Amino acid sequence: MKKFSSSTSPPFWRDKRVIPILLQALFALLVVLLGAFFFTNALGSLRQMGMSFGYDFLGKMASFDIGDKLIEFSSTDTYGKAFIVGILNTIKVAIIGIILATILGFIIGISRLSSNWLARTVATVYVEIFRNTPLLVQIFIWFYAVFLSFPTIEKSLNTFGVFYFSNRGSVIPWFDLTTSSLVWCIVLVVALILSYIVWKVRIIKQVETGQRKYPLLWALGSIVGLLAVTSFFTSQAPLLLSIPEISGRGFNGGYTIGPGFGALLVALVMYTASYIAEIVRGGILAVSKGQVEAAKALGLKSSTILRLVILPQAIRIIIPPLTSQYLNLIKNSSLAAAVAYPELVGVGITVLSQTGKSVEVISIVILVYLSMSLFTSLLMNIFNKYTQLVER
Repeated sequence: MKKFSSSTSPPFWRDKRVIPILLQALFALLVVLLGAFFFTNALGSLRQMGMSFGYDFLGKMASFDIGDKLIEFSSTDTYGKAFIVGILNTIKVAIIGIILATILGFIIGISRLSSNWLARTVATVYVEIFRNTPLLVQIFIWFYAVFLSFPTIEKSLNTFGVFYFSNRGSVIPWFDLTTSSLVWCIVLVVALILSYIVWKVRIIKQVETGQRKYPLLWALGSIVGLLAVTSFFTSQAPLLLSIPEISGRGFNGGYTIGPGFGALLVALVMYTASYIAEIVRGGILAVSKGQVEAAKALGLKSSTILRLVILPQAIRIIIPPLTSQYLNLIKNSSLAAAVAYPELVGVGITVLSQTGKSVEVISIVILVYLSMSLFTSLLMNIFNKYTQLVER
């Protein structure tokens, strides 16, 4: 009778290490085949309608203008440059929205757990209202009931003579670049790196000697010192403050926030912050109560406990769902087309209506949003890995 050795490996289709990889490969192949089928079907439909597939239209003249833009653009520029303007506008909304929504969300989330009745109640009401109201409805409310209801530019509201609010947009003081702005930017990056190195060295010496070495003061001092040296050699400020002034039916100087951009940004921030607040609240509540009790037993203040004990542990729980909210904010920016803000989708709709290149335009929009989402996920995954506990 033939005896089988215990070391004999099973066939690869029964190997538990191979089966998951095999299933993923089959699923990926199925997705590719389905994509090829739909793409071929779309090309066949285009040929039947006498239309060709191609991206050569991106080099043709756009014949339309874009009001809110970060780079120069006119009707004589190409469709490709129009898409670049739309992409930059989308990135602008996404970056500013993520920063403001994160700050507001953390404030509201912490306030939800406050011992102060007023702060806790206001935060709860905020979350319940903004989280349970459709985002598109909020955008319309901010656009029609707030930004477009401001007076005309001749009767614009102003604060301290530097902030102006009218139905043509809100104008705020802004900064203009100087000839030495690039030098200042490079020096600032170097100063930040140097300050981190100084802070790290002082921390190590403080741990080794047991004496206070004031690492934060040394780090700030290195930044201030390097910037002072730069100021001495350049004899010029990095930026010049531009104060807005009314000129006829427009403004000179400052930065104009259009009604569409303002309504979209405020709605995205308020809506996303309500979800981030609940994520923050859940993350804080997930921290063991023993940690808080131990910190209180050491005599630490509530603010110190929150900053040094609770949040460093809660952030590990907060980051994964927080990433999903960042991705939602980026994709929800496509609703800007409803208030005529020229982000990617708005520009894409205009290009599609002029060229009829539906498949090409939609593919560009999909590719851009996919790239932005993957890049955001990559950054958040790196941050998540950095905050994880190191097991020994």
